[in-house]
Amino acid sequence: MTKQRKSERKPKTSRVPIVETGKVYISASFNNTLITVTDNDGKVVAWGSSGLSGFKGTRKSTPFAASTSVDKVIKNAKEKFGLREVEVYIKGPGPGRDAALRAIRAGGIRIALIADLTPIPHNGPRPKKKKRT
Repeated sequence: MTKQRKSERKPKTSRVPIVETGKVYISASFNNTLITVTDNDGKVVAWGSSGLSGFKGTRKSTPFAASTSVDKVIKNAKEKFGLREVEVYIKGPGPGRDAALRAIRAGGIRIALIADLTPIPHNGPRPKKKKRT
């Protein structure tokens, strides 16, 4: 009485949806730069940050760290999901915001829209003092 073997199943392969257009959200603080790539429905396709790219401490806040992390995220989104065109939403006053935008443009992805979502207070609490350099 031997049990009959079931036919061997093929392992499930996950289908990777092709996302040709998407949105890139860049959050540039004084300490770090965060990048999130989503499809048009808002589902996260790829993400990264300066800290994730291997930068520690004050080097995370540099423009070079921002451009390096954007390069990695954009390359990942292009190869895996076929991203071609993006809308870019930038938030925050950090030093990585312009470098991140340049890196997206250099990555070979067409930019359809650039929007600045930096929250501006309408006379809220007193702001931090200016840094002396």
